[in-house]
Amino acid sequence: MKTSRILVVDDEPAIRQSLCGVLEDEGFQPAAVGSGEDCLERISRQPCDLVFLDIWLPGMDGLETLARIQEMPAGERPAVVMISGHGNIETAVRATKLGAFDFLEKPLTIEKILVVTKNAIQQRRMELELLRLKETGSERLRIIGESVPMKALRQQMALMAVTNGRVLIYGESGTGKELVAHAIHSMSPRASEPFVEVNCAAIPEELIESELFGHRKGSFTGAHEDKTGKFQKADGGTLFLDEVGDMSLKTQAKVLRALEEQRFEPVGASAYIQVDVRVIAATNKNLDQEIERGNFREDLFYRLNVIPFSVPPLRERIEDVPLLAEYFVKEFTTAYGRRRKELTPEARDLLQSYHWPGNVRELRNLMERIVIMSPQVRIDARHIPLNPTRRASDRPIDRFGSLQEVRESAERDYILRKLDETGGNVSRAAELVGLERSHLYRKMKALGIPPKE
Repeated sequence: MKTSRILVVDDEPAIRQSLCGVLEDEGFQPAAVGSGEDCLERISRQPCDLVFLDIWLPGMDGLETLARIQEMPAGERPAVVMISGHGNIETAVRATKLGAFDFLEKPLTIEKILVVTKNAIQQRRMELELLRLKETGSERLRIIGESVPMKALRQQMALMAVTNGRVLIYGESGTGKELVAHAIHSMSPRASEPFVEVNCAAIPEELIESELFGHRKGSFTGAHEDKTGKFQKADGGTLFLDEVGDMSLKTQAKVLRALEEQRFEPVGASAYIQVDVRVIAATNKNLDQEIERGNFREDLFYRLNVIPFSVPPLRERIEDVPLLAEYFVKEFTTAYGRRRKELTPEARDLLQSYHWPGNVRELRNLMERIVIMSPQVRIDARHIPLNPTRRASDRPIDRFGSLQEVRESAERDYILRKLDETGGNVSRAAELVGLERSHLYRKMKALGIPPKE
């Protein structure tokens, strides 16, 4: 752990010297200045963790200096302990209201200095960690994309997140339905309350009722102790039912009743538990068809489908692919401690030419693989292992404006595949495609493929 920096601000040289000596003996890294102006200049130049700030200073006094420190960004603002030889309750209260951690009267004792120093630094570290977690959380919940469908989705979310209306999110696997649910919760009045997830497709039929509503000890074989269900854990917050279309009809009936009454009975219990839960559900199935087949209750559908959302597949917002790819590359280079990587224009073009049957999840997994496996700083098209049979040539032919575009797209895919097979060796690729090396170079240049060995 790094040594904490502490700044002593006092107009008396003897106090500055003695206080710095005590702090240095305890392993801290102290420095001292004699005025409020010097204090602000010093911490703007060299951030510190704690400031011991005298009330009575020449020029700008301690309270004014404290107010200026509190205007700094939260991540740069040090903890402040006020010190004074003429303290009174009114001054101490004012300093505390301005944001001071504590108020000490002179003469200062070593014991008091050390206790306050330890507590102030510990609280600042906790505040910084909380700030970091909030920033990380908000970054993780970002809905990335500037395409028209994603802008519309964000507008819808902003309008309804502040309500308590139930939400049903539609979308193919891997489109980010769970992320949308998290983001809705984080923008809602329930953001400080629990967000509880249940994957209805991943829990065996015989356990899902217990998972949702809990059970009492001895209510069935293997129930060795009481269990709190997801509905109760989400009380006051949001319950996310992922893949709700995979829920059995028996469980659907109990969920419907819980939604209608906002209460339920745990398995083996004789009393109801009252809850206040907002439900967000998601599915990759066509629930209208499931209702016609008798697999999903129509009354539950209408309970869940108060505010329907549709998350578009990645192929319908292909212009967002480079933004997402760069975001994932940054995420994984940071997570794995790798050198910063960048995608070349050719790599971005290749990513945008792909069909993405696995949607955003497939793109994320691909970027993680590239960060782990590719030592190169610049990621080129030939470093991207995509299945050529699933590229844009599989898409509807009307995406091309002319027959020439169809031909060029097919040629580009074919040449890139041969370059992949030869590790980027143009001479060997030319032999495979049956062209002269110089002819292949010209063809690659015309198709926008970088001629690198």
